[in-house]
Amino acid sequence: MSTPHTHDVLVIGSGAAGLSLALQLADQAKIAVICKGGLNEGATYWAQGGIAAVLHKQDSIDCHVKDTINAGAQLCHEDAVRFTVSHSSETIDWLLAQGVQFSRFDSDHNELHLTREGGHSQRRIIHSADATGRAVSTTLSLRAEEHDQIDIFQRHVAVDLLTRNNRCEGAYVLNRDSGHVELFQAKAVVLATGGANKAYLYTSNPDGATGDGIAMAWRAGCRVANMEFNQFHPTCLYHPKAKSFLITEAIRGEGGRLLNARGERFMHRYDERGELAPRDIVARAIDHEMKRLGSDCVYLDISHKSSQFLLEHFPTIKARCLELGIDICREAIPVVPAAHYTCGGVMVDHHGRTDIDSLYAIGETAFTGLHGANRLASNSLLECLVYGGSAARDLRERLPDLPAPHPAPAWDESMVTDSDEDVVISHNWDELRRFMWDYVGIVRTDKRLQRALNRAALLQQEINEYYSNYKVSNDLLELRNLAMVAELIIRSAMQRKESRGLHYTLDYPHIDDVAADTVLYPGNWKA
Repeated sequence: MSTPHTHDVLVIGSGAAGLSLALQLADQAKIAVICKGGLNEGATYWAQGGIAAVLHKQDSIDCHVKDTINAGAQLCHEDAVRFTVSHSSETIDWLLAQGVQFSRFDSDHNELHLTREGGHSQRRIIHSADATGRAVSTTLSLRAEEHDQIDIFQRHVAVDLLTRNNRCEGAYVLNRDSGHVELFQAKAVVLATGGANKAYLYTSNPDGATGDGIAMAWRAGCRVANMEFNQFHPTCLYHPKAKSFLITEAIRGEGGRLLNARGERFMHRYDERGELAPRDIVARAIDHEMKRLGSDCVYLDISHKSSQFLLEHFPTIKARCLELGIDICREAIPVVPAAHYTCGGVMVDHHGRTDIDSLYAIGETAFTGLHGANRLASNSLLECLVYGGSAARDLRERLPDLPAPHPAPAWDESMVTDSDEDVVISHNWDELRRFMWDYVGIVRTDKRLQRALNRAALLQQEINEYYSNYKVSNDLLELRNLAMVAELIIRSAMQRKESRGLHYTLDYPHIDDVAADTVLYPGNWKA
């Protein structure tokens, strides 16, 4: 039996949210950061576009708030939007102080380069060429590795939270190298595990986006909200060798044109903003054009821009496409929509506090009220960083008064055996992602949702039986969490009797006069 790991704060997840919190708290607390793989394998690293922030004198907090609420189909919580946007400038200052290198106008000019993306009325996207997430992730990772108050546990995956009297005191965590489950205890636990977009067959997300934090919080007794709003990014590279490669929104912001299989521009038929319409509108338009013409993809054309412009602004995309035989200076890029972002999540307040004492959720795992029915482009990294800072400030004040965790039992695996039936996991994983794509995708109906719910229920029975009899593995834990979150998505979608933002159903094509959240309560599926 291994000795329990004891820290002041346990952070589950190592993206922008988790690392920003850890770095802002580590001067007064001992922090454990656990991540499934390496430090830079989460969704933050792969974010291309940038971070939305009010930095230009022609922009304003009110303008950014208005754009966010409009993109969110009036379902955003204005207090959460204003809280996030009002902290955007200081958040960028903090990143600059950490050493993140953002793009400038030119080598002789110190002014930050701002680009524009769909749904924004101003240029307010600060970026590092087309690899902003990589710049943020690598910088924060380096800072965390250098800090002697932060212990990083790579190749560790959380199994379940440890709670006592509605207070979180740690988690059981699988060490993927040893194969054994270890006990991590702390005064407070922070869920920063990202979203759940691996529930879908086609996704822009890395493999780890399996909704772990949402599922663990739900099992522990936390409410979740607005899980039906799954954002499908309109433009993921369509190529058999291009797994999960995103084509940033900024290409459309810089004049990229969407063309159907006939080479015709089509976005003006769906929205007067054309290619700069919010993502939900663009994704549905692309989906409709593909089905109308029976095509496998549409095309994004930026070839009218100069080679020098494309090299300066989109070097990562240019290089990756060229590897696959696509020269974006001369030809259009084949693209399809793909599951990209989970707008709902674990319900939290402005400090990231959940329904369970000493348990926090930040980043894509959390529901703050910022995104409403559709996330505005580049508000995601902003939310990670703002709420990472807010939760850190709250914990700095609370930690001295939080009690030490109680003694807890070690993980008991005496009644389970090694599995020789891993094919069950891979088969169920594939089935889950396919029926979610077919029945709970860009366009939904009551009949499709009911079919999906039936399948999800049967799958969970099989998975729970398997979980009870065999030793846990990374694949089994991810499948267990993903099946749970898939059911949350389906049940949330079934409760919404309207079409709003990312949730579009043929049975209820109207939008209700009153915007309301979908809230699910553990032990009671109805809001």
